[in-house]
Amino acid sequence: MGAPLAEEGRDPGRVRRVLGEAFRSLSVRNFRLFAAGQVVSVAGTWMMIVAQDWLVLSLTGDSATALGTVTAAQFTPMLLLTLYGGRLADRYDKRRLLIVCNLVSGAYAFVLSLLLLAGALELWHIYVFALCLGTVNAVEVPTRMSFVSEMVGSELLPNASAFSAAYFNIARVAGPAVAGLLIATIGTGPVMALNAVSYLATVAGLRMMRTSELRRAARVGDRGGVLDGLRHTRARPDLTLPMALVAVIGLFGLNFQLTLPLIAKTVFDADATSFGLLTTAFAAGSVLAAFATTARRGRPSGRTVSGAAFAFGLLEAATGWAPTYPAVVVLLLMTGFTSIYFAQAANHRIQLGSDPQYRGRVLALYTLILQGSTPLGAILVGQLTEHLGARSGLYVGGLVSLAAGATAWLLDRPAPHAKPV
Repeated sequence: MGAPLAEEGRDPGRVRRVLGEAFRSLSVRNFRLFAAGQVVSVAGTWMMIVAQDWLVLSLTGDSATALGTVTAAQFTPMLLLTLYGGRLADRYDKRRLLIVCNLVSGAYAFVLSLLLLAGALELWHIYVFALCLGTVNAVEVPTRMSFVSEMVGSELLPNASAFSAAYFNIARVAGPAVAGLLIATIGTGPVMALNAVSYLATVAGLRMMRTSELRRAARVGDRGGVLDGLRHTRARPDLTLPMALVAVIGLFGLNFQLTLPLIAKTVFDADATSFGLLTTAFAAGSVLAAFATTARRGRPSGRTVSGAAFAFGLLEAATGWAPTYPAVVVLLLMTGFTSIYFAQAANHRIQLGSDPQYRGRVLALYTLILQGSTPLGAILVGQLTEHLGARSGLYVGGLVSLAAGATAWLLDRPAPHAKPV
């Protein structure tokens, strides 16, 4: 009697169906080319981040101020120029714009690696590189996000977006690990050079695409500006509510780059290996959530977004009060899952609900809110933990996120014909 059940449990057809469902956006040739290039490029970017941070600390005698200056130099152009970058994405051919952005970023990285290999690199060179890269990213990020819908269409957009989040989080784990090994064996210069070459993978994928298969929206022309995109968003409560949730949770809840090291070192007296396990647990949860959301087929409801925000806040607050190190590891796995599930749900609700003619500018606003709230939130949470202890950053951020999710749930009024996802 047990054999048929065992065979049923190992049904290869069912496994193939599940995998086919998870990776169905890869059936689109253009997206396959883009994803392959992005996997290489994103891994190179994370390698570069580790090499750059290591280099700055080596040049400055472990100066946290210098490291913070590099981060500020890279993110400031994104805060100032991302809305204009979204305007360019709506006005010009996104594929060509991405080719230019990747070539320019690769050229910057190549020049930096040459200076380093020649022994001529100075700290101000890194500041300039970070500023230039941030300027390019202000255009590249909203263009890349809005280009996904042109490759796969609205039906496959949630799956393609979730798959992109999955490989990004995998690269976030693998890239730094590989970079650490390479820096120890071949040095930071060759790692920088590898990052420069990695941009060519995305360029190659974009060049090989069949442009006739892209689903291009009508362009806005010369009269459509940044303010038109803001007015479009403001007139849509179904867009402004998830935007507001992203702002609040990004400000108070998504500060793990600050809270995790503090928890590890000051609460549990963890060494580097134990701290790495906390980071890995959070990243593993993020990857699982990204793959879970590949099953989504349409636009999520507003209450799916607010419910995910509520669950994230509850788990983050619980992590702050966790009594033991193993409990923190388990809770961080679940918190990482809900953080990405919320971010993906908000992204899909905003992207699938916006008019294609405004999508670049709407996603630029989304990026601006998400990126802009992070450094400000780090300052606020840093002050909080200074006075109330390391745990406070997690449980206060969690409680604020929980309250924001509950408020959004109460404010949301689904239309009678809406179909929650």
